[in-house]
Amino acid sequence: LFAVIVPELVCGGGAVGETTNVVQKDAEFDVTYNDTVTSENQTIYAFNHTISRNKTEGVRVTVDVLSQNLKSPILFVVRQQQAVLSFQVPLILRGLYQRKYPYNHVGRTLCQPPTRAISETQHFFIDVSTLSSQGTNYQLRVSRVESFTLQTDKKFSFTASPSQPQYFKYVFPDGVDTVIVKVNSAMNFPCSVMSIQDIQCPVYDLDNNVAFIGMYQTMTKKGAITVQRKDFPSNSFYVVVVVKTEDEACGGPLRFYPLRPDELIDAGNRSKVVDVVVSPAINSEVYVMGMLFCLGIFLSFYLLTLMVACLENKRTLSSEAITDSATFTDNNYGYMGKRSLDSVGRSRQESLSSVEEDDYDTLDDINSDKNIVRTKKFLCVSDLARKDKRVLSKKYQIYFWNIATIAVFYALPVVQLVITYQTLWGLNLLLVSCSAFNNILSNLGYVMLGLLFLLIVLKRDIVHNRAMVRNELNALECGIPKHFGLFYAMGTALMMEGLLSACYHVCPNYTNFQFDTSFMYMIAGLCMLKLYQKRHPDINASAYTAYACLAAVIFFSVLGVVFGKDNTVFWIVFSVIHILATLLLSTQLYYMGRWRLDAGVLRRMVYIVYTDCIRQCSGPMYIDRMVLLVMGNIVNWSLAAYGLIERPNDFASYLLAIAICNLLLYFAFYIIMKLRSGEKIKCLPLVCILFTAVVWGFALYFFFQGLSTWQKTPAESREHNRDCILLSFFDDHDIWHFLSSIAMFGSFLVLLTMDDDLDTVQRDKIYVF
Repeated sequence: LFAVIVPELVCGGGAVGETTNVVQKDAEFDVTYNDTVTSENQTIYAFNHTISRNKTEGVRVTVDVLSQNLKSPILFVVRQQQAVLSFQVPLILRGLYQRKYPYNHVGRTLCQPPTRAISETQHFFIDVSTLSSQGTNYQLRVSRVESFTLQTDKKFSFTASPSQPQYFKYVFPDGVDTVIVKVNSAMNFPCSVMSIQDIQCPVYDLDNNVAFIGMYQTMTKKGAITVQRKDFPSNSFYVVVVVKTEDEACGGPLRFYPLRPDELIDAGNRSKVVDVVVSPAINSEVYVMGMLFCLGIFLSFYLLTLMVACLENKRTLSSEAITDSATFTDNNYGYMGKRSLDSVGRSRQESLSSVEEDDYDTLDDINSDKNIVRTKKFLCVSDLARKDKRVLSKKYQIYFWNIATIAVFYALPVVQLVITYQTLWGLNLLLVSCSAFNNILSNLGYVMLGLLFLLIVLKRDIVHNRAMVRNELNALECGIPKHFGLFYAMGTALMMEGLLSACYHVCPNYTNFQFDTSFMYMIAGLCMLKLYQKRHPDINASAYTAYACLAAVIFFSVLGVVFGKDNTVFWIVFSVIHILATLLLSTQLYYMGRWRLDAGVLRRMVYIVYTDCIRQCSGPMYIDRMVLLVMGNIVNWSLAAYGLIERPNDFASYLLAIAICNLLLYFAFYIIMKLRSGEKIKCLPLVCILFTAVVWGFALYFFFQGLSTWQKTPAESREHNRDCILLSFFDDHDIWHFLSSIAMFGSFLVLLTMDDDLDTVQRDKIYVF
């Protein structure tokens, strides 16, 4: 023990030339030193520490200030061979709005410098000083951290607080290039941060600087970061755990606004018990198995489709042979004799390029009698399939070309954005954690099955065109009119859903959730349009009108996501628009488009109510349509009321639920009316219906598992994370991707094949509903 008296310039009121006693002590580990410090004396504690290349021990400095109501803090400076650490006690940590939280108990771990020698003794010093003229009592203790190095697959528990952060070292073992650091706690709060930092000094281990370098995550109960050896030249890294001063970053309550800017706020007990486990990540074999499994599942659908196509082609050839034989032996052509097929064939050979829907409407007198035809009490498909097939074929092909154009203009900026972010962030998708690349890979099903559906539609389109060229009766005058443009658009939308969902899952968050939902709206809308088109080919919406309406839906989705949260005005406006749109669409469907929205619409409504409800009580002319529309209005009004009352945070999913509910209602109505009309469902569509219903049930089960959500903070979202359950690679959300893509493909097949039983039925005997 020795003392040195040196002259110093003392700030804060001290006089120039005032002397300060500097006392240096040889100190030891695991000894608690109770001392007093003033502005006139300064104490230096000298420690020596033996380090070895093969064993790493941490050194931890713990300080308690025993005096209360300090006017000046105590400054502690730790001088090491290659680093300097300084902190004051009470330690003042700031929160939002400059709130100040004092901590009298501080614990810090010293940065460990590397050594090349087998064993080396290093010295470090702790300087204790203050500007307060009054004596301040404190306790100082320096101890070794025996378990400073984390072991692979071994759980290690410790306690941390805002003023006592903890960090530990991990060294990559031989043969392991990627590990997953998992941090768990039984406590939601206080909010904490886990960080991965390189072995260098200083270590950023306070709330106000932990995000400066490395990788970090906020967490409540769970956190996990994948770490690669190639990112750390020393083949080792620090795992840093910091408890935040406030819980707002983790979705916790926000403390009151301070009335006085300099007021110190007692933070209370913010200690948190944490468990850390470092485990090897899955290896490349698991990735390969996952990719092969994904490809195998969806390639099996191609094989199954090929088998069904071969069987159908064989059956078709057999039936054609029988038909040709009957044609040569039977001179009674029945219904075919009533109409000259030559004239029909000639009309099919005319060029489509000069035909427009506005040129003519079907017959020369269509403008005078279509109002009568479309308002008949019982309509048949022949009544609503009067327009020229060339016109309608061109009209519905526009659906495909428009969505292809939309897809290009929408997807290119999205892909560019994702690639740019990947370059900036330096991420490697093939070696990220289970919650990233697997979620991207599992979207492959949408793309592959969408392409398969396009091939199936193309095959049917070719067969139908050949039948039209041969002037076959069934193709010309029987069955539901074949228009494939909407089917092509549906297949394209399914492929785009897979691509954009993959882009969303590269980094799923609040700002890019629209990537994952835009084409879902498209798919739901196109399916409803296709259902309506089946028996209303002449009066179905044009592609321009349909896509304009879908664009409006997406526009409202964006507004809802950005402004809809707890915004009463937005929900009132949206609910009113929703109800008005439902009423307008109901009127359009009920009157088959034979009404006008003009200045006299209110007068006509009053007149109808007076004549049909007051002067004479007559039921609706179109009972089936009325039943569907009443049910649809009940569902939509209920959904509008739910949105207005509950105001769900996830507006995009709420809007998608509205679309899906309407689609399911219309689909169920179509099936019921089809059976009610005496029509049958063939074996293939029936199998598709049952199979699709079962798959949708399982898919929704996995969808509602809720492994994450961007509606909450990232820390709260991680509470829902779970381990991968399929091949140690795919999680619940991946299974949702698998099953939902299969279910959508099955739903498309149902729409494609549902009316195959009508292919030999004359259109004037097929009812419209």
